[in-house]
Amino acid sequence: MLKDYTSFFFADGRVDTELIVVVNGSIDRTEELVREFAKDHKNVRIIVEPECVGKGAAVMMGITAVRGEYGGFVDADGATAPAAFQRLIDHRKDADCIIASRYMKGSVAEPKQSLKRRFASRVFNLLVRIMFGLRLTDTQCGAKLIRKDALDAVLPHLGLTQWAFDVDLLFQLKRRGYTIHEIPTVWRDVAGSKLKIGRASITMLVSMSRMRLLHSPLKWIIPFYNKTIGKVLPYARMRK
Repeated sequence: MLKDYTSFFFADGRVDTELIVVVNGSIDRTEELVREFAKDHKNVRIIVEPECVGKGAAVMMGITAVRGEYGGFVDADGATAPAAFQRLIDHRKDADCIIASRYMKGSVAEPKQSLKRRFASRVFNLLVRIMFGLRLTDTQCGAKLIRKDALDAVLPHLGLTQWAFDVDLLFQLKRRGYTIHEIPTVWRDVAGSKLKIGRASITMLVSMSRMRLLHSPLKWIIPFYNKTIGKVLPYARMRK
């Protein structure tokens, strides 16, 4: 993936883009490989967090370090090709936040996801629409681009550190009046994913419920949550 992205975005000496790799609680050779790769690619930076702090916290570390006018993030498994991420950049003037969707008309997702994954995704999306009013088809697609000023405005209010982080991010943008534009994407599902659908679905549901409570008259329930469910599902906790 590093080779694909650097050859695409840094072609012909292009210097208006940087690639930040956030290594979060890794137990393999990711850090070593990225550091070695970065020696020959000055636009590649690495941030290492030894503890497993969750997807959301890792993304926030990378976004905080962004120096350009826009900041975005993408999964490291190569499911989103460089050309697909470039489409987000091409639409950057359409809104404050541009997100990719695997479910809009015109999108391509290969190979076709299992029935279990599709069902879990659609149920999750329905809950997001009901609980947060986000009229989007795919909040969880791992490819998003956001204006830096919008990022700076919402970062202090973000707290979910695991898989429901995307909902938190989009919800905070919406609450503050920033515009979100969704475009179809080309998604290549990569074999070997270690995500456990059952546990991840429960964690996301609990995380979203907590966030919804936090922004409601029932926020007084939160301390009880922290002493019960929060201890069982640590990555469903809020950062603050």
